[in-house]
Amino acid sequence: MTGKLYGLGLGPGDPELLTLKAHRILTSCPVVAYPAPDTGPSFARQIAADYITSAQLEVPIIVPMRVERFPAQDVYDQAAETLSRHLDAGSDVAVLCEGDPFFYGSFMYLFERLAGHYPTEVVPGVSSMMAAAAGLGRPLAARNDVLSVLPGPLDDDQLQRGIEAAGALAIIKIGRHFARIKALIERMGLVAQAGYVERVSLAEERLMPLAELTEDRAPYFSMILIYKGEERWHPAISQALGSGV
Repeated sequence: MTGKLYGLGLGPGDPELLTLKAHRILTSCPVVAYPAPDTGPSFARQIAADYITSAQLEVPIIVPMRVERFPAQDVYDQAAETLSRHLDAGSDVAVLCEGDPFFYGSFMYLFERLAGHYPTEVVPGVSSMMAAAAGLGRPLAARNDVLSVLPGPLDDDQLQRGIEAAGALAIIKIGRHFARIKALIERMGLVAQAGYVERVSLAEERLMPLAELTEDRAPYFSMILIYKGEERWHPAISQALGSGV
C-alpha cells in the first residue's frame, strides 16, 4: 500500500478561507510539502502555519525566485522523487498550494509527475481572483459576459487583443509589469472601469480604483479587475471601498 498524494488549495492568504476539507486533510497527513523561495519564508506555509504540528514532517520545495528562467523541470523532478519516497513508504503527503492547485498553481507540475503512480486527490481552494472581486465589491461577470484571465507578462498587443475581446477581465501576475499595463489601460480609456487589488485577504491588503494608485510598481500578489460588460457595476462601489466608506 502506498500513501496518497493530496494537492490542497489554501486560498488567497487568510487562514480562515481554507475549506473544511483542506483543513481536515492537512491536519491528518504525516508529511506536508510546500513551495518555498530560496530566500525568505514560504507563503503557503505561512497560510497554514497554525494547522501544522511538530509531529508532521515538513518538506520545503525550493523554487528560485528569479526574473531569468531557471531549470524548473529539475526542481519538480527532484521534488517528485523526494515525495515518491514518502508515498512508497505508505505515508500520505499533503502539498500546500496558495490559491487553487490547478489555477496557475505549482502543484500541477507535481501532479503530472506523480498522479499516474499514486492515488491522488486535488482539493480546490478559493482563488485570489474570486477574493479580489469580493474585496472590491464588484461582481466579476454576469449573464453572457465573457470573462478572461490575462497574465501580465503578455506583450501589449496580446493584452490589448484580450482586453478588447472580453466583457470582464482579471489581469494577474502584474508585478514588475504594472506601469506598462496601467499605461495600456489608460490608452484604451478603461481606467475608470478598473479596480486594483493587492495582497487580498491579508492584513496589509489594498483595494482601490486603479485611477487612484500613484505608484509605478506593484507587488507580486496584486491584480487588476476590469468590467466592460452590459451590467452597470458602477465604479463608485470601488471608490467607496477605497475611501473606507
